Amino acid sequence: MPRAGSSMKLEAKKLLFDVIKACCEVEAFTAGKAYDDYLASEMLRAAVERKFEVIGEALFRLREKDQETFQQISVSQQAIAFRNRIVHGYDTIDHQTVWETVQNGLATLKAEAEQLLGNEL
Repeated sequence: MPRAGSSMKLEAKKLLFDVIKACCEVEAFTAGKAYDDYLASEMLRAAVERKFEVIGEALFRLREKDQETFQQISVSQQAIAFRNRIVHGYDTIDHQTVWETVQNGLATLKAEAEQLLGNEL
């Protein structure tokens, strides 16, 4: 939690909003889909990967703008590293890893970002 009397910077709030929005969009894109659907759709894979790029970039910027808030997101460093693998290793993306991240990692990230942002509203 931010220190009593302190307030999260406006830029940090915007970045958390961007993370939450991208998480919601991934959830919407993949709702009702199975891994085989994901593999079969180049458009779905591209959309999901793009949103993970946004999440990672927003968290990278948050780290620079508001270290205290950044450190309260348990998977922040992993999300940045994941974004870097997608961007720089675009030709070797492991689709199973991306799908597992959608299924198992996104909810925690979204919940933590929502809690941080909610505490500031």
